[in-house]
Amino acid sequence: MSEVSEPATRALGVGVPLSGAWATPATQVRVAQQAEALGYQSLWTFTRLLFPLQSDDAEWSSDFQPAFHHGVAEPLVTLGYLAGRTERIRLGISVLNAPFFAPAVLAKQLIQLDRVSAGRLDAGLAQGWSEEEFRAVGLPMERRVARTLEYVEVLRRMWEEDQAEFKGEFTELPRTLVRPRPVQPRFPLLLGGSTEKAWTRAGRLAQGWVSPGFVTVAEVADAASGVRAAAERAGRSPDGLRIVVRATVFLGPALGSGRAPFNGSIAQIRSDIEQMHDAGATEVFLDFNFDPRIVGPDADPAESLGRVGEALGALAPAALPAAR
Repeated sequence: MSEVSEPATRALGVGVPLSGAWATPATQVRVAQQAEALGYQSLWTFTRLLFPLQSDDAEWSSDFQPAFHHGVAEPLVTLGYLAGRTERIRLGISVLNAPFFAPAVLAKQLIQLDRVSAGRLDAGLAQGWSEEEFRAVGLPMERRVARTLEYVEVLRRMWEEDQAEFKGEFTELPRTLVRPRPVQPRFPLLLGGSTEKAWTRAGRLAQGWVSPGFVTVAEVADAASGVRAAAERAGRSPDGLRIVVRATVFLGPALGSGRAPFNGSIAQIRSDIEQMHDAGATEVFLDFNFDPRIVGPDADPAESLGRVGEALGALAPAALPAAR
């Protein structure tokens, strides 16, 4: 089993194959083991409960269609599987929608995942945005942020306290002896969100922030500043706080001016990684799960694996400039 260690700064991670025909257990293992062998510091899953066939929500745009044609694999089970097929690489979730889970149940799942991975888990949480998904789990969308924060408190207490209890507006935890115990003594919580309020919550309550899938350098700089300032206002040290960027990659030929981050050639992707680190990101992870050439209904799984494998080799941490 690996020793528990602090995550590196200016780190580089990889999104696990989770959507599209290439997202099979065998491919997930191959990508995970290749990433670990190449020196990537982390593997990441995300969550998508369902893809509604009819919706008035503009968030369910046609941009999602190629990625979700084959559905999205369950993130916790996937990480549990990969924990047993890797040794050193950290395992992250970006992100779980906390209101979809009974907090005591989720706490047990996360603690066990931390145990089977020998303390390699990073738990990214958010409040969710899809009305259809909230209907599917039988919850109202109203006050979902308040519900999330209350659930986070239950998770933190069960993770960090030998005996835990809680009573709030949305949930109650009777005083209980929490067994088994996690490996990491502090709840490795990252909070998502793209607003100033979200950055404040991350700085006040969590070990850091994880970005949405589409984010600019300026937005990352603002988030990093906001998270660290909120930590200082709360009397917490900003040192060691993590700013994790989920880089949604669309790899292809070099593009001209005006391109979105992480769109274009290997050289352009490499430059984007450096710029995100310079803007304050402590970690960037490369997520290929939205590129129609990788996950679209007409994509060949073997070609997708080969394409991503080549990109991971070209962008491996050893090939990037050292931290400045």
